[in-house]
Amino acid sequence: MIVDDHALFRRGLKALLEADGRFEVVAEAGDAGEAQRRAAAAQPEIILLDNHLPGVRGVDALPGLRDAAPGARVLMLTVSEDEADLAAALRAGASGYLLKTVDHEALASAILECLRGRPAISPEMTGKLVAAFQSNGAATPGASAPPDALAGLSPREREILAHIARGASNKEIARALAIAETTVKIHVQHILRKLGLSSRVQAAVYATEHAAPRGCGRT
Repeated sequence: MIVDDHALFRRGLKALLEADGRFEVVAEAGDAGEAQRRAAAAQPEIILLDNHLPGVRGVDALPGLRDAAPGARVLMLTVSEDEADLAAALRAGASGYLLKTVDHEALASAILECLRGRPAISPEMTGKLVAAFQSNGAATPGASAPPDALAGLSPREREILAHIARGASNKEIARALAIAETTVKIHVQHILRKLGLSSRVQAAVYATEHAAPRGCGRT
């Protein structure tokens, strides 16, 4: 289900998702009230929710949507890069937070991650997520790997973890280290496995809390 007050954006996003073949858009809405009614009727698995709706923020509409469709996971899809909006969305139960600059493949991957019960956060927002929770003294669920787990990382993995902590995407890390993006993806998978974490968001929080080395040169 797509919830956005711009009809043209909704139509374009619907066409994009349905052309993918893995997704079906069962409903769409332009405001919070309509979204609750249509969510209750359609019972979607995923709700893509904009944060700027007529008369109400998407994060404020989120609890009502979850009540209307208890089985749905809500994935914010917005232009807002405000860390307060990000933190509010996650506290209200959003399963992820994506910027509208996301490309099709990244959006599709995020939707599938949410369906598997894993958080999906735009790489650009990872550093802001860490800052938002640290500034409020709140713990971020999942960043529970022991401090000595860092010792099990290779120098390259520590280097990549430092970039993740700053919110860099795989593409940005690959460019900075002059390696292939696929190589970065493999390293990230190894980092998560070794730290016992399930997402790069948790890895970023862990790295910040435990002061992972922040090298950024080539090795």
